[in-house]
Amino acid sequence: MTEKLYYQDSHLFSFDAVVLDCREEKAGYSVVLDRTAFFPEGGGQLADTGTLGGARVLDVHERGGEIRHHTDAPLPVGETVQGVVDAEQRLRRMQNHSGEHILSGLVHSTFGFDNVGFHMGEECMIIDFSGELSWEQLTELETQANAVIRQNLPLHVWFPDAAELKALDYRSKLELTENVRIVEIPGVDRCACCAPHVKSTGEVGVLKLLDSQRHRGGQRVSVVCGMDALEDYRARQESVTDISRALSAKRGEVAQAVRRLLLEQQGMKEKNDALSLALVACMAQAEPAADGNILVFSEILGEIAQRELVNLLMEKAGGFAAVFCGGDREGWRYIIGSRHVDLRAGTRKINAAIEGRGGGTAQMIQGSARASRAEIEDKLKVLCV
Repeated sequence: MTEKLYYQDSHLFSFDAVVLDCREEKAGYSVVLDRTAFFPEGGGQLADTGTLGGARVLDVHERGGEIRHHTDAPLPVGETVQGVVDAEQRLRRMQNHSGEHILSGLVHSTFGFDNVGFHMGEECMIIDFSGELSWEQLTELETQANAVIRQNLPLHVWFPDAAELKALDYRSKLELTENVRIVEIPGVDRCACCAPHVKSTGEVGVLKLLDSQRHRGGQRVSVVCGMDALEDYRARQESVTDISRALSAKRGEVAQAVRRLLLEQQGMKEKNDALSLALVACMAQAEPAADGNILVFSEILGEIAQRELVNLLMEKAGGFAAVFCGGDREGWRYIIGSRHVDLRAGTRKINAAIEGRGGGTAQMIQGSARASRAEIEDKLKVLCV
């Protein structure tokens, strides 16, 4: 079995080891060492990456006690190589994972809810709890979690024997009986976990809740910790700064400025809708009645005005009334209506004529067309359905 140096020291990022095996795979090579500081994927935490000798370590997996390093180049069996773990990546993951233990422990002790799902993604951690929590409850837990971080409590990590394990009260998603590793934050949490953690809670830095939503009878929470939390704050700060400059508002007043802008936008939309309906009334009045089909093209009408124009023109068309909005470059969206012909029965014929897609009822159909205006006018003006 490979000696697991990451259990002896979670902050060991450089080590020497002997290559015991190297096999070619479909995509690279699989290398086994006599010992390693590379953590394989497990416990919700992704595998470490880094270098082994002159090879890049792309992934790490454990199979039956044997840890296999997936590399982009072969390594000579029997030789001693230096391994270098990506320290920044490992430290960030430990910050997040230890932060998750703090929050999950507080949720369990305060509300009795279990952590039933955990995923550490590139942008944040996703934690699923077995019961619902309000945002007010979560923000109080966030405050408590950061108080725990500030206390800089030392983590106690060990492999208890069978008798001690049986007597221990600890969190675990699975029934475990042997080789169980316990990670304890004194007075906060005790949990079975196979992943590396920080040595004391102060290393977590900060824990920040990002989002929360109900999920399968419980609560799904998005969280970031440490340097990931700092980067998230920077990104949000830059976004708020850009918005404040665009709206000529102080950063602390951007929400109020955005609400004001949305109200103004809604007022302008209502005025635009009223003007559009007045315009289509004039367009319909100006369009002469026809025994056959009536076709109208517009680059500016919205869907509500387009539909209203079709309704008005249907009374003047002996065949059908069609209103096309858009342009030859971006394509056309159409609404076609009729009081006299069955458009549902004629949908396939109409779409074939205009390179279109769509459908609807016997009185009205809608969809899109890729044909040019000239082609549409040429085909539909005399089309009988």
